[in-house]
Amino acid sequence: MSDHTNDTPVRKDFRFFHRLRVRWAEVDMQKIVFNAHYLMYFDTAISDYWRAMALPYEEAMLSLGGDLYVRKATIDFRASARMDDMIDVGMKCARIGNSSIVFQGGLFRQDQFLVGCELVYVFADPATQTSKPVPAALRETLMAFEAGEPMRTVETGDWAALGEGAGALRRAVFIEEQNIPKELEWDAHDAVVLHAVARNRIGQVIGTGRLLPAEDGVSHIGRMAVHRTLRSGGHGAAVVQALEEAARARGDREVALNAQRSAERFYARLGYAVHGQPFEEAGIPHIEMRRALR
Repeated sequence: MSDHTNDTPVRKDFRFFHRLRVRWAEVDMQKIVFNAHYLMYFDTAISDYWRAMALPYEEAMLSLGGDLYVRKATIDFRASARMDDMIDVGMKCARIGNSSIVFQGGLFRQDQFLVGCELVYVFADPATQTSKPVPAALRETLMAFEAGEPMRTVETGDWAALGEGAGALRRAVFIEEQNIPKELEWDAHDAVVLHAVARNRIGQVIGTGRLLPAEDGVSHIGRMAVHRTLRSGGHGAAVVQALEEAARARGDREVALNAQRSAERFYARLGYAVHGQPFEEAGIPHIEMRRALR
């Protein structure tokens, strides 16, 4: 698993880590983690690995025309984790064959290597579970991630160019997830304002927002949405930054937005400050927030 044959893996062998705390229910009568739970730890890390690649797993596999099935799982026990340990599960794509993908994992307590893992997946047709070649888009995304390349692009444009992807994400987030009536979601602004979308490496829209015209030098960002499984991955911040840059380029002095109260801290971290009193919109608590652009 490391760069040197037969060496014990070290943290620098991995660029991706998933952190977790050992829970009481995961230890056995010896007061150490029961061996079967290590597979669960590595599988949990794999799920986070997909999120780090900006791939919502279910939709990504559907788009790629297949799914991944475990062919073989091997665990290398060196030392035990104990209750309340904070452990980091390193994961990397080690090899991609014609239809197989090999992941290697390393579980660490600080710098101490505890347990290793090799997971062999086969890309296959979900209906028949017969193997298929790993799609070029997935192969490229895995290799790019391990090389440290960006997993996301952001583009701005009009509704004609970006509306299909932006609209699908807004429908999933606002109408289906948050139960906002569809007649409140769509308005005449969409056809005339600037839109931004974030896409992953296989072209799926994972974040969106829009920028309304300025009034007295104050523009307004709205309809901010990020895919449910990919939040806290920086995608929303990237969309906001792209819209701020567009507002700054046209000479706006300030940008405002109506933040859902659940997202208030997110916008505060981006430099936005509360402006005015709380209010409700579509039955959801909101607060206006603003940020100076110059």
